[in-house]
Amino acid sequence: MKFELDGVNYPIIIDRRFNQKNTYIRVKKDLAIHVTTGLLTTNKFIIDLINNNYSKIVNMIKVQLKKNDNNDGFFFLGKKYNVIYIDQNKMYIEGNNVYIGKEYDIYNFYKKEAKKIFSERIEYLYNNYSRSIPHPNLKIRRMTTRWGVCNIKSYNITLNLELIKRDIKYLDYVIIHELTHLVYADHSRAFWSVVEENMPDYKKYRKEMKEFL
Repeated sequence: MKFELDGVNYPIIIDRRFNQKNTYIRVKKDLAIHVTTGLLTTNKFIIDLINNNYSKIVNMIKVQLKKNDNNDGFFFLGKKYNVIYIDQNKMYIEGNNVYIGKEYDIYNFYKKEAKKIFSERIEYLYNNYSRSIPHPNLKIRRMTTRWGVCNIKSYNITLNLELIKRDIKYLDYVIIHELTHLVYADHSRAFWSVVEENMPDYKKYRKEMKEFL
């Protein structure tokens, strides 16, 4: 079963599960259309569902293609660099190029830079925050579905390591977002009002970030 768009056939992968009541369609990084459904769902039902949601699936494919393009290559602080592999086990940036040893762990570089830059930005934004909140503790890890997480009990703010690849403005938005959870735990209107209080352009950044993750 395949989905055709502009002469390209995208595979349809059906995942039938026990006790799955609803049917969901998603386009993942592999550009396959993943259908999650119940054990008794017929192929005809799935085909009809896909045909009835053709335009939505086309949009999902385009969004995922953009995400893949925005993650293909070496990015650092919003800039994409030309990758040149070298024989030495090291890495350095020079002009528009990044020179990387074939055995070098790039994420060692990302982790080192993130620890320094994330700490600086969280301190700056905390010190200029519009409300009185507890001082947060910073944690950094790679996440696949979230940019940040706030534990309101321990005051731990966990930031996605992937943010080191993006422009500082997106890092700042995520930090402001998580700091605001120390004011409001939910995503109520009051929550977004405080986010806007500290970052008037947050809606623009939030929308743009959907093309990355």
